[in-house]
Amino acid sequence: MDRWLRMAPPWALAAGLAIASATLAMASAPRRPAPPRRAEAPVDFNRDVRPILSANCFPCHGPDAEARQAGLRLDRREEATRARPTGRAIVPGKPEQSRVYVRITAANPARRMPPAGSGHALTPRDVEVLRRWIAQGAPYAEHWAFVPPKRPPLPRVRTRGWVRHPIDAFVLARLEQAGMRPAPEADRYTLIRRVSLDLTGLPPTPEEVEAFVRDRRPDAYERVVDRLLASPHFGERWARMWLDLARYADSAGLGSDPLRPNLWPYRDWVIAAFNRNLPYDQFTIEQIAGDLLPNPTEEQLVATAFHRNTMTNTEGGTDDEEWRVAAVKDRVATTMQVWMGLTFGCAQCHSHKYDPISQREYYQVFAIFNQTEDHDQPDERPTLPLLKPEQRARQEQLRAEIAELERRIAAGEMGLTAQLEQRKKELAEIKPVPLPIMRELPAEKQRPTHVLVKGNFLVKGEAVAPAVPAAFHPLPPGAPRNRLGLARWLVSRDNPLTARVAVNRFWAQLFGTGLVETEEDFGTQGTLPTHPELLDWLAVEFMEPSPGSWVRRPWDVKGLLKTIVMSATYRQSSRITAEHLAKDPRNRLLGRYPRRRLDAEGVRDQALALSGLLSRKIGGPSVFPPQPEGLWRAAFNGQRTWPTSTGEDRYRRGIYTFWRRTVTYQSMETFDG
Repeated sequence: MDRWLRMAPPWALAAGLAIASATLAMASAPRRPAPPRRAEAPVDFNRDVRPILSANCFPCHGPDAEARQAGLRLDRREEATRARPTGRAIVPGKPEQSRVYVRITAANPARRMPPAGSGHALTPRDVEVLRRWIAQGAPYAEHWAFVPPKRPPLPRVRTRGWVRHPIDAFVLARLEQAGMRPAPEADRYTLIRRVSLDLTGLPPTPEEVEAFVRDRRPDAYERVVDRLLASPHFGERWARMWLDLARYADSAGLGSDPLRPNLWPYRDWVIAAFNRNLPYDQFTIEQIAGDLLPNPTEEQLVATAFHRNTMTNTEGGTDDEEWRVAAVKDRVATTMQVWMGLTFGCAQCHSHKYDPISQREYYQVFAIFNQTEDHDQPDERPTLPLLKPEQRARQEQLRAEIAELERRIAAGEMGLTAQLEQRKKELAEIKPVPLPIMRELPAEKQRPTHVLVKGNFLVKGEAVAPAVPAAFHPLPPGAPRNRLGLARWLVSRDNPLTARVAVNRFWAQLFGTGLVETEEDFGTQGTLPTHPELLDWLAVEFMEPSPGSWVRRPWDVKGLLKTIVMSATYRQSSRITAEHLAKDPRNRLLGRYPRRRLDAEGVRDQALALSGLLSRKIGGPSVFPPQPEGLWRAAFNGQRTWPTSTGEDRYRRGIYTFWRRTVTYQSMETFDG
């Protein structure tokens, strides 16, 4: 300092003295208290933290023990906070002492987590969220979808006059929170077209439109909704959705993709089930385990064809057991994804990397489906012989005629033998449709089940018994450990997912996107619901209707759909305003009705309806509408002839079009059918 003073020019010395004087003056002046630090907003684990950990950390530090690195598990608080030789991964309240925070903020790329070669990277926002979370005590919470839903209270809203239904209160509360207003109601021309297409898949006739527009009764719209729900075409529209989930097709897939022209009775069962409003819990039980019900009816046996939609491989040289096992795996994955929205199939080769499903638990559920008679045979046995309605009527008529002829011959009348033989021959020629169904093996032939190492059917690990995943509720009291017990477990009030997944699917069909956008994944990798309270309210209302509800009984599908389409939310205009576009470009807050395109079957159905060509015949074998020649080809050994239908079958609804897995009907494929 002395040296600097000796060398400094006079102006610098003066400036230094001035600065020193100011500094002394500031030091001697009384200090003002620092402004209070603004409290940090609380971090929500499920909303803010779990998505970061699940996407970036759980693959190496999650449920899968075999893939876990350094013995560190971050999906459980007791594991993440326990003492370790290198220090606690998370020290609640102290980010700087938490090894996780130290590693994600390391300056050295070789020390930073996630590793550079992992394909994962945290954003500055992610790091800040994790810091705040640890500072706030690192609270964990069970994944929202794994907690059974409870009926939430209705939120308070300012614009009460807009609310027609509890649905609207939840939607409006989010809009008001975002500083937005809902769109006005759509005009009547738009509204009847919308609800007609949504409930029946067909446009309204000009007469129906004019009748609704001129109807000034206060319940005019509700009358339209009730008429559409009662229409036989309601079942055709909603069966389309379900048949996709059921992986329905008129062929067996793989290799030569042989035709399966005997599965259409299942399709007709689904249509009829929706039309007669079969409760969703019974709809579930009959498809998964109708054959295990006491004294099952023919219809309940038909319902089990849901799980005979699996592909088979009858190519020469294939191993029947390999493809039988593949079918069982398909049934496990499909059941858990369709009803619970879980990516359960991820656990067939190793424990699930994100959700609490071990590989052992996967094969415990596999054991439930492992006891059926089918085993990849060309004749697809076991089958149920079914007569078409016209066959049944003709069969009864022929039997009556045969009985009458035999009576007359016994009475001594001559010249009737030829007629009798002709009737018997015709009766013998009536061949039933052999519908593939599910049938359980007898107790003495039940198969042992093992964990399949890396999913390989040839490499068997430990033996396992039938059970459900431990992370969820147990089987209902007294439920058997078979498909019937599993079906009842799925529709138990204790199941946290089934009702949520179902109402989300129905919502998505009406609004284009579900309240949970990932309809097939309600696990930790799925998206969060945009309106979690609304989702839970709908799920509880579906299972336990409130007094005066349009949901007349538990699991009432038509009642649920009426509840949604009667809401002010559904009736909004699709007009887009600058405000909506700026604040909610994807319309996730539902400030307007979404613009949606027709699906492939809808394009066909509407064209036929508006042209006057549409056949409104319900059910029956799949049909072959006209298409250009040369399109129907198989890789090898497969049927190549498209037998174009004649008469009204040329103009049937899209749901009845013959659907081959490898060569779909081209005009519908153009529209993503």
